[in-house]
Amino acid sequence: MQSVFNSRLFAVWLLLSGLTLTYLLIDHSADNDGTVTASRVATVAAIAIAIVKVRIIFREFMEVGHAPAILCRLTDLWIVIMSVSLLGTYLVGIWLVGT
Repeated sequence: MQSVFNSRLFAVWLLLSGLTLTYLLIDHSADNDGTVTASRVATVAAIAIAIVKVRIIFREFMEVGHAPAILCRLTDLWIVIMSVSLLGTYLVGIWLVGT
């Protein structure tokens, strides 16, 4: 069996791994007792990084980039709807709680 090394997929995999490590660096916040606390910046960054990762996975690993244009547009629309829903819910929740 011949092994085929696809350098583009490897580069995309490295990018996804880098995004995950970036989130881990952002999420390095703790209070004085050492317990992990959620911060707004870390939460919004986690949602944004997840959105970018989903689009990369759609385009590169699920090969939507080579699909008909309507499928590309529908997946992009799904990403926009999910982005607005997640960020909107989080930000409205913060506004309602008032913290």
